[in-house]
Amino acid sequence: MLIVSNLDVPLQTNEKSILELENIFKEYSDRKNKTHTKLIVINNLNLTIKKSEFVTIVGPSGCGKSTILNLVAGLDQVFDGQINVDDKPISISPSTDRVVVFQEGALFPWLTVYGNIEFGLAIAKVPKDKRKEKVMKLIEMVQLSNFTNAYIHQLSGGMKQRVAIARALALNPKILLMDEPFAALDVQTRKMLYSHILRIHEETKKTILFVTHNIHEAVALGDRVIIMSPKLANIKKQIIVNIPRPRSIDHPLVESITRAILSESDESFVNGGVAEIEPDNVDINNNVIPTVR
Repeated sequence: MLIVSNLDVPLQTNEKSILELENIFKEYSDRKNKTHTKLIVINNLNLTIKKSEFVTIVGPSGCGKSTILNLVAGLDQVFDGQINVDDKPISISPSTDRVVVFQEGALFPWLTVYGNIEFGLAIAKVPKDKRKEKVMKLIEMVQLSNFTNAYIHQLSGGMKQRVAIARALALNPKILLMDEPFAALDVQTRKMLYSHILRIHEETKKTILFVTHNIHEAVALGDRVIIMSPKLANIKKQIIVNIPRPRSIDHPLVESITRAILSESDESFVNGGVAEIEPDNVDINNNVIPTVR
């Protein structure tokens, strides 16, 4: 495991970056306290994400991971620093460049699967024939062709999330933001959806920023895992997951890297850094062999 210190230095890459968070500072007023104490949630955070990269963010409650997502989405507009998409500052309001998939999906129960996916396109006044072509393609992509005319109450939890993902993709965002989209689902359904989202990412090459509490999920899906610290109000460490795509969620390295992250002590995260785990850094039992330089 290669540790590179100094989190303020962006990851070096030849690929174009699509999203840049520069010196982000965010605080809230503690309204429970009569003195209105300020709570710093994000303190001078810097993060660069490449085009088509799948980045996952993990950390305990209150560490700022959902706040980062809200800032990027434009749902929270009060912060210091700058957020750029394609080298341009983001607008002060939500944009179809950045679309969020929430934990509960936020689907319209009075619309069918087709109607939910079509909704944003209709608002954007896309011609009806082009809407139909795009919606049917997305329904096929999320493997819900037999449920095109079904209403939301007729779907399972996993199906609902697939509809939510298809609805987000219909707007052709540059960045897909996902806020714990599988947290409310059972283990078997989550595992099935991991396969779906990996396949969709492979087909669409969308840039994805994915927030989760689940480290195994973060490793299974991400090209890079961002570990947040409430103590630092910043990034503890970044894990580069060098498992080739298309990727199997049952790849032995997924479990090995997950165990390696879980076995790290808090002290090893305090100074931050980037950890890179190469596929050949395993023994014959598929255990990660950490080498710290």
